[in-house]
Amino acid sequence: MLDTPARILVDSTVVEGPQPVRKAVAKPDLLTVEDAKALTVPEMTTLFKDHVNPGQLHFMKLLGFHKVKIESAEGMYYTDQNGRKILDFFGGFGSLAFGHNHPRLLEARKRFQDENRHEIAIAFMSQYAAAFAKNLATISPGDLDMVFLGSSGSEVMEAAVKLAERAAGPKRPKVVYAENSFHGKTKGVLNITDGALYRADFAVSGNTVRVPFGNIQAIENAFRADPQIGAIVLETIQGGGGIIRAPDGFWKELRALCDRYGVVWVADEVQCGYGRSGRFFAFEHENVVPDITALAKSLGGGKAAVGAMIARREIYMKAYGTPKTAMIHAMATFGGMGEACVTAIEALNIMYDDGLIDNAAEQGAYLLARLDALREKYPKIIKEVRGQGLMVGLEFQDFSQTMPLVLRPVIGMLDDKLKGSLSGFIGALLLRDYDTLVAFTEYNRNVIRLEPPLICERAHVDQFVDALDDLLGRGIIRIVKDFVGSQMG
Repeated sequence: MLDTPARILVDSTVVEGPQPVRKAVAKPDLLTVEDAKALTVPEMTTLFKDHVNPGQLHFMKLLGFHKVKIESAEGMYYTDQNGRKILDFFGGFGSLAFGHNHPRLLEARKRFQDENRHEIAIAFMSQYAAAFAKNLATISPGDLDMVFLGSSGSEVMEAAVKLAERAAGPKRPKVVYAENSFHGKTKGVLNITDGALYRADFAVSGNTVRVPFGNIQAIENAFRADPQIGAIVLETIQGGGGIIRAPDGFWKELRALCDRYGVVWVADEVQCGYGRSGRFFAFEHENVVPDITALAKSLGGGKAAVGAMIARREIYMKAYGTPKTAMIHAMATFGGMGEACVTAIEALNIMYDDGLIDNAAEQGAYLLARLDALREKYPKIIKEVRGQGLMVGLEFQDFSQTMPLVLRPVIGMLDDKLKGSLSGFIGALLLRDYDTLVAFTEYNRNVIRLEPPLICERAHVDQFVDALDDLLGRGIIRIVKDFVGSQMG
C-alpha cells in the first residue's frame, strides 16, 4: 500500500515521492485473564501437555493431582473447582510461611499499587530495597549485614558461591559440598547439587570436593588434604535429602574448622530458614554465624518471588568493596523490585507481630510427637520421623518390610524399584480421601516432606495426623488396592 506523495529527510537529503505505509501489527489469538480463569481441567491438561511439561504430567496423573483445579486459597487451605477445601501440609516446599493470601500482605500490596509506586530500581536507589536490606541485617546475627537481593533460591545461592570464591581468592577455588545436597538447578550451583537427575549430562566444573553430610571428620580431612579448598556450602537442614539434620554440635565444630583453615562457610537456608526450624535461621540453634547465608522461599510472603544473600561485611568488602569491583555482581533487573520488597518488609513484621517463629517451634514439636506415636503404632510401615520445627520428614519402610516375613525375601529384590511407591500411594490417597496435600523429597523417595505454613495450629496438626492414622489403619494390602482403584477412576 502506498501513501500520498510525501517529503522525508534521508541523510540530510529531501526525498520526494510516495512512501510505504506500515500495516498495524495484528493481535494474535491470545487467551485473556478471564479465559485462563475459566479453563476446565481437560483444557488445562491439554495446554500443560502441549506447552509446559508432558513428562511431569505423567507423574501428576499417577498421584491424581491432575484432577484438581484450584479456584482460590486462603490461610491453610486451597479450594478446588468442586468447593472442596484441601489442607496444605506441602506449603510450596516451605514457600508459604504465612499461608495463602495473608490479609496484611494483600493490603500492603494494594496500597503500593494504588499509590503508583515505582517497581524497577536500577537507575535510582530504592527506598524499599534499602529498608528491606536493613531489616534483614537487623534480624541476622553477628556481622551478617551486607545484602544482595534476587528472585529465587538458585539466584541467591549463585551469588553466595561467587562471593565465597572471590573472598577465598584465586589460589583457593575449590568448594566442598555434601552428599544428597540440593542448592538449585542453575548451571553454577549444579556443581554442588548432588543429584544425578538434575546434573543429567550437563558439563559441571568438577572444581569441588564431596563429603558425607554431617561428618566433621571427613570435612577436616578434606581441608587438611587440599589447600585449594576455599569454601564449603551446606544446607543447615537437608531438604531434598529427606529432611536430614547434622549431629548435635556439628555446626560449632564446622565454624571452628573454617576459622582454623581459613575456609568461607556458606549456609544454605533457602528452605530451612525464615523461622521454619523454630529459630529465624536454623544455624542459630547452635549459636554460630556463617560467613554467608541465603534465604528465599517464604521471604516474599508467598506473594512475590524474593531471595536474599546475606554476608559478613568483611567477606563482602573483600570481594566487591571497591568501585572497580562493585558491579561484578550487583543486583539484576528484577532484584529489589518495589512491590516485592514492600511485600517482604510487611512479611517480616508479620513474622514477629504474630509470633510465628515460636509457633513453628511449638506446633513442630507437637507434630513430631504425634507422628512418633504413629510410628510406634505402625512400625512395619513407618521407619522414622525426623525434623525440626515445621520441617518434618516421615520416612516409610521399604515395601518388603511391610509384608509378612515369608514374602520379604522375594519382594526385597524389588525394593529399589519400588522405592517411593508407598509414599506415593499414601500421598495420593491423602489427597483423594482426606483432602490433604503433602510433598515428597528428591533423593530419598520413601520420605514424605511436611512443611505446612507457620500459621499452622494444633487443630490442623490433628486433622492431618488423624487422617494419616485412619489411612494407615487400612493396612498395606488395602492401601495398594485403593490406590490401584484410584487409577481406574
